Amino acid sequence: MTDKEQIEALYREMYKAMVEKDTATLNRVHADDFVLTHMTGMHQSKQEYIRAIAGGTLNYYSAEHEQMDIEVNGDRATLTGRSRVNAAVFGGGRHTWRLQLHFDLVKEENKWLFTAARASTY
Repeated sequence: MTDKEQIEALYREMYKAMVEKDTATLNRVHADDFVLTHMTGMHQSKQEYIRAIAGGTLNYYSAEHEQMDIEVNGDRATLTGRSRVNAAVFGGGRHTWRLQLHFDLVKEENKWLFTAARASTY
């Protein structure tokens, strides 16, 4: 697979793991220093983010991927993914969000990892 194909597969795998609360996969696809910036501006470390998914603070039910824009520059890349995500987060009701995530990635030991993400709607 090309780098772009690997990154697209990683994005799909990440969402599948979010829905299934698969913490092992989430740990594997995110770098140890990963930080998620929510659309509210709140920051979560990798550990906080995965704990919130496992504990039910962040509940994901499905994701339909509409667009992925990927740029690769050597061992660094960016991905802007647009997906319709059905979720209930931070005690709110279940809703379908038009969620855009802008990721920074790094390639280490021949595999891509998410290093940062910024969430917004589109």
